[in-house]
Amino acid sequence: MKTGKGKKGWVLAAVIVAAACVAFGVWKSGRWQNTPANNRTVTAAPADAGFTGSRTCRDCHEKFYKLWSTSHHGLAMQPFTAELARKELQPQKEDLVIRGVRYRAVIEGGQNHVLERGPQGERKYSIVHVMGGKNVYYFLGPLDRGRLQVLPVAYDVRRKQWYDTTASAMRHFHENPDEALDWRERPLTFNTSCFNCHVSQLEKNYNPHSDSYHTTWIEPGINCETCHGPCGEHVKLFKQLGPAGAEHPPKDVKLIKMTTMAPVPRSDTCAPCHAKMVPLTTTFQPGDRYFDHFDLGALEDRDFYPDGRDLGENYTFTLWKLNPCAKNGKFDCVHCHTSSGRDRFAGEKANNACLPCHKTHVENPAAHSHHAAGSEGGKCVACHMPMTEFARMRRSDHSMRAPAPAATLAFKSPNACNLCHADKDAAWADGFVRKWYPRDYQAPIIRLGRLVDAARKRDWSKLPEILDYIANKDREEVYAGSLVRLLEFCDNEAKWPAIVKALKNDPSPWIRARAAEALQSRLDSDTVPALVAATRDDTRLVRIRAASSLASYPADYLEPADRESVKRAAAEFEAHLKSRPDDGASFYNLGNFHMARREYEQAIACFETANKLQADLFAAHVNAALAYNAAGRNDKAEAALRQAIKLDATNAVANLNLGLLLGELGRAREAEGAFRTALKSEPRNAVAAYNLAVIAGQDGRVDEAITLCGKAAEAAPQEPKYAYTLAFYQRQKGLTNDAVRTLRRLLAGRPAYGAAYALLGEICEQQGDRSGAAEVYRQAAENRRLSEQERAQFAQRLQSF
Repeated sequence: MKTGKGKKGWVLAAVIVAAACVAFGVWKSGRWQNTPANNRTVTAAPADAGFTGSRTCRDCHEKFYKLWSTSHHGLAMQPFTAELARKELQPQKEDLVIRGVRYRAVIEGGQNHVLERGPQGERKYSIVHVMGGKNVYYFLGPLDRGRLQVLPVAYDVRRKQWYDTTASAMRHFHENPDEALDWRERPLTFNTSCFNCHVSQLEKNYNPHSDSYHTTWIEPGINCETCHGPCGEHVKLFKQLGPAGAEHPPKDVKLIKMTTMAPVPRSDTCAPCHAKMVPLTTTFQPGDRYFDHFDLGALEDRDFYPDGRDLGENYTFTLWKLNPCAKNGKFDCVHCHTSSGRDRFAGEKANNACLPCHKTHVENPAAHSHHAAGSEGGKCVACHMPMTEFARMRRSDHSMRAPAPAATLAFKSPNACNLCHADKDAAWADGFVRKWYPRDYQAPIIRLGRLVDAARKRDWSKLPEILDYIANKDREEVYAGSLVRLLEFCDNEAKWPAIVKALKNDPSPWIRARAAEALQSRLDSDTVPALVAATRDDTRLVRIRAASSLASYPADYLEPADRESVKRAAAEFEAHLKSRPDDGASFYNLGNFHMARREYEQAIACFETANKLQADLFAAHVNAALAYNAAGRNDKAEAALRQAIKLDATNAVANLNLGLLLGELGRAREAEGAFRTALKSEPRNAVAAYNLAVIAGQDGRVDEAITLCGKAAEAAPQEPKYAYTLAFYQRQKGLTNDAVRTLRRLLAGRPAYGAAYALLGEICEQQGDRSGAAEVYRQAAENRRLSEQERAQFAQRLQSF
């Protein structure tokens, strides 16, 4: 995308940076303190009076009420009390030092606060709510402007230790070091990020003018009406029917019944709180289709190993989509779990969860597992749902795939064998797996993991295999969708037909949506009709991704009916981004949408809001600079880029754009410094190398210009101007034969670049090779890939011979 051109051909390049996929509902945990039923906090109800709260269920459903009120769901959040502190927590004996500040939870003697001691003195943060309990407890306290914040210290239930909340969630990628968040940042603000997964019928009540909240909810925890919908009419009906209604209930009981749902929508009801998701709306109701209300992260995210095992926190649903049992359409979450979150099968009956489909293995587990019946290794879940840990929370692998120690050898991902046999290595485990199971079931896992791994590393030597896999009717939805997303970084033209085919034909709305998103940078006669058709898809996620990709396409080019379809989908896309008015990433994406439509003042307003909400949102500062430049406000553009560089001094994107802007403003010496920083940070940055070559050439440093242009051409062979400029400088240096070879290679791969024909013909003429020049001009005049004007000019030149 080009948003402005300078006097010397400098272009302020757009930066396409995907907004962070925030895992809303980030604090998920679960051993739950038994809170007396009459001690459950209830706040003001939302405007919909149909919601009545769980206590109204108790009169008729006492047994279920008791099970729910002490369950994982019922106690997803609860008030902090002295009783809870006494029963569940050990006093914190030593301060935790976080960024040079000391913190201690003070919970004895009826006190309930976190004490902060640092250079600014002492401060107490009240503890008012608690989340979790199965693995950890997180503590919430009120901050300014109505924010309810996750406090800096948390409690490890199993180890009985206090620890640094955010440091525990760091990912340890060697090539991309992670840094812990400050506990005051917005991702740890309950009102912003917990998104209905720890309280019921939440009303955020965010005021964008004051950046403040007046958040309310009916009750803490996940209550009955979260899964069954508002119960007001149900309660009213059965009060009218009396005892006879319980004995002979009517067909319509005025609430959502999970027992009558099909398996897929039943699991989709659980998914919002158990997925690495991005919300599209705030209106999801039980029974709705997941992809009408949410998007989902997959293996493009480094929180997954390339083979699809968990590394960071992923919340189950993505791996559930790899589950062979779930794919038959008959298996759902409540087969193994009660609606209140408990396991239906535990202890000696744990293997009964696999009935009736795997009756033979359940009756004779030793024959299948090679572990004694009744032992831990003889449990189905030991091999098919291995437990791993991240951020001190243990989670089981819901893909239910068999152990794959070969994947450990290939990708360092965990495998069930070595989680138990920690004193052995993966090669040892792999030997037994291959001995016990002659069919090489690990091979597909390794093959697909290698495709994902190569795509993550921008290694496109496996591109044909990747494209074949995406088009295969038997492809795994998760792997294919991940590969479509990763193709964003591939410059090979061969990818486009496969992406268009996926958009048109793939049965998965998730993959269709990813294909629509991938086509944003390829709007032509093949892709635009496919995207327009996708704006009429029956799944919201597909429609809004198609509308986003079509943002830069002029509506006047469309037929009236298509124009209306795109307009409706675009309205849905804008509504999605505006549904979270306290989220900086949403405004960043909305700013990009307006930028694509050349609505620069609206884009500026969105980027400014994004930066106000999240000052460290690097991409919003960079793209704000693009909008300012397009609007002719280059002083603001420069300030925005310098603010981005304050956040990340050596970032290639920010320095590249600063160099382009400074070049546009005629400040070549300053531009050169920015380009050099960009090229040092990203040695294959073709734009930085090319612009440095131009500066060097203008200064008479032709040797340096040749070297830099060579780097640019090698890094981006698809951009013909780099090779053309290399030939230009080679000729200027007197390396005429090198220039001719460069131009002939360029025209062999890019025969539609008229300037290369002109320069090659000129060199032939200069060398006295009139027949060679005439042949070059003849080829150009007959090349139908050139414009008519260019062909006419070459024909006229040919006639002069």
